Amino acid sequence: MTTDLHPEHEHDGGTLPLYVLFPLGLICLGLLAQPWVTQSVFTYFPVMALTAFVFLCYTSCFHETVHQTLNDSESLSIIVGRILGTLMFTPYTTYRESHIRHHAYLNKPTDFELWPYSDPNVSLRFRRCFVWLDLLLGFITSPIVYGRTFLFRTSPIRNPAIRRTIVREYVLILVVWSGVISLVAWRGWWFQLLTVWVIPHWVAGICQTGRKLTEHLGMSSYDPLMGTRTVVGENWFTQFCTWMNFDIFVHGPHHRHPRLGHTQLVNKMESYRQIAQTDFPVYRSYSRAALAMMPSLFNNPGVGINAGAI
Repeated sequence: MTTDLHPEHEHDGGTLPLYVLFPLGLICLGLLAQPWVTQSVFTYFPVMALTAFVFLCYTSCFHETVHQTLNDSESLSIIVGRILGTLMFTPYTTYRESHIRHHAYLNKPTDFELWPYSDPNVSLRFRRCFVWLDLLLGFITSPIVYGRTFLFRTSPIRNPAIRRTIVREYVLILVVWSGVISLVAWRGWWFQLLTVWVIPHWVAGICQTGRKLTEHLGMSSYDPLMGTRTVVGENWFTQFCTWMNFDIFVHGPHHRHPRLGHTQLVNKMESYRQIAQTDFPVYRSYSRAALAMMPSLFNNPGVGINAGAI
């Protein structure tokens, strides 16, 4: 399968968020493990909220690794991607193969990453039920959706070498988490597992699914700039969150230029807005983009054909 995920001349990285996130995440986890933090909701919830935000940023970092745009080192992207994928129960190679097709077939029935919203064979009733499961339990549904790309009977991943790599990555996930659960059971750390890992991971999953739905739900066009919602923040808070999340909110230009460094996406969007006589779905804040998505969340959770594309 051919894809434009590799035009090296477009790569212009920007890795500072990566080096901010990893020490910040360790600090947050260390704080959550302290008994005095969990003894009061007034200390636990602020630290948990910050940890969940860092976890959300890790998912965006994971996204950068499959594009291999963290920096000029492909091997670093793969290493970081496999570490993050193991923590998120999603093999790096499964995510990469699924995401390549997401860019190539945006909003089309073959866009496995947006299943079931992109699948015309899935009923409206199922999509209305699944979207709430997806939103509230995203840390569970996301590994299932990505795993479906590999496990589905008509999986587009046919290359035997790639499939063997994915199997090895699934084995790694099983081994690592079997070890974690065994240690937790031995030491009786179930409460710590819940408060330090599960709750922040659950909240981050809600935020991550909310981001995915905001950028895609209800968009019928197959064109990257018209088929996604793009946020170019004007206030400092939106700009800061966008920067920490590797500018993934600037979604339209990212889809059209998948190897363009995230620091260049805002300028690219502005250049399109200046030269094109088109009203692109660009929003000044994430709340405005989310409000634009809301009718589709309740009425018709779909993209592409399911959102009215012909």
